[in-house]
Amino acid sequence: MFKLFSNRRTGILLHPTSLPGSYDQGKLNNEAFNFIDFLYSSSVTIWQILPLGPTHEDASPYQSYSSFALNPKLLDLSMLRRWDCLPKDKIDACLNSCSPLNSTYKTFIHESSQKNHALFTAFKTSNQYWLDDYALFRVLKNQHDEKPWYEWPSELRDRELNTLKKISKKKEVEVDEFKFEQFVLFNSWHQIKEYATLKHIAIFGDIPLFVSHDSADVWANRSLFDLDEEGMLITVAGVPPDYFCATGQRWGNPHYLWDEMAKDDYSWWIQRLSYHFILYDMVRIDHFRGLESSWKIPAEEKTALKGEWKKAPGAQLLTAFEKHFQSLPIVAEDLGIITPEVEALRVHFKLPGMKILQFAFNGDTKNPYLPHNHTPQSVIYTGTHDNDTTLGWYQGLENNKQKHCLKYLNYPEKAMPWPLIQAALASVAQIAIIPMQDIMSLGSEHRMNIPGTTNENWKWRFQWNDTPKSISDDFKSLNKIYGRDIDSWSDSEIS
Repeated sequence: MFKLFSNRRTGILLHPTSLPGSYDQGKLNNEAFNFIDFLYSSSVTIWQILPLGPTHEDASPYQSYSSFALNPKLLDLSMLRRWDCLPKDKIDACLNSCSPLNSTYKTFIHESSQKNHALFTAFKTSNQYWLDDYALFRVLKNQHDEKPWYEWPSELRDRELNTLKKISKKKEVEVDEFKFEQFVLFNSWHQIKEYATLKHIAIFGDIPLFVSHDSADVWANRSLFDLDEEGMLITVAGVPPDYFCATGQRWGNPHYLWDEMAKDDYSWWIQRLSYHFILYDMVRIDHFRGLESSWKIPAEEKTALKGEWKKAPGAQLLTAFEKHFQSLPIVAEDLGIITPEVEALRVHFKLPGMKILQFAFNGDTKNPYLPHNHTPQSVIYTGTHDNDTTLGWYQGLENNKQKHCLKYLNYPEKAMPWPLIQAALASVAQIAIIPMQDIMSLGSEHRMNIPGTTNENWKWRFQWNDTPKSISDDFKSLNKIYGRDIDSWSDSEIS
């Protein structure tokens, strides 16, 4: 399993939907390989992404129809050419049809090799614990005009066994097509991850702590969530007022019934993390503080103001992880309201936390985000997907705060954001992550997300023509100076 802190590394944060190309969003296709080549040429050895699950209408990666499935919007069927799935002329015909996925599925079933059929069968068998429910969930959503599962007829909502068996048999082909879609997505991602490994680049994934109410996870495992008899929410997750939002954030996710999960030693979580360790080399647990206490909001409340902190069995869950996995290449997202109890939980299980340079310059010399207060077992960022770009952040500072920032950075000659990028790379933190927008020196109009809002987020993309040619060499030079390039590693560290 991936050794999280075996050497100093640099990463770039870029979600695959932000990859360039002619589609309406980035795809898992040749552009992913091109991006890996860009990382390699820049001496970058980590590619950090956001959750890859199938998103709801708002396109947020943190609200997904499944904790296991990959997002169909990332699918590019042209990737089939890379793994000898079908003859080239057959793939071309499928891509040019009015229903490419359906056409590809039928062609695969009737004309693909016995070897590929065996691979598909093996994929369905090894992933049956989530795939059967997800595929049927998608068929039923299509059948009911995409309504959430808790608005379906009661026999479907409540998973009446005979009814589900009849529908599964009647819709067998449609169900199998959704499984095939996941099979192609998984193989596409596997090829990308294998190529990254060849280039000594680790994939850094992301696990949202909570799951969406309208998801296959909750529909298939209602006893594990805080729901009433009709599947409606009793309490919802979120956070109280903080840096990002004055009224807090009401996420709308159901809370876990931790006592129920403990009865089988958190097997649902073990399955979830096991699958993510197949997809990624290391993972971030978003909203890590929710493993110690989570903000419970009565479902009828419209904001997050009237919630309360409720204890969660984080120590027991992480102990179950330790028993099951050889090691835990996990980063704790420990931003926001962090109590001594949350910090103690993270430290006890030796999980690195996050440091954000945009939070550092408030005038307090003990600010934990200032570089002189960093520790090696941490991950330093200029900013995250929830922050403004570093250039936009700096331009938005009051004049006196800009001066304080520049004074701390020893009055750098280069313009922002490069002084903050250099401060991140110079940090003693073993891992430094820079958003692609900062590498490109982009302003606020290019930020990925504004927390607490639902419009116009998650849409940012870059194009190679807009990427200055000198960036790769400039970044490579900094990585070498601060011992974050492969040449600085010992031979034993290069696998």
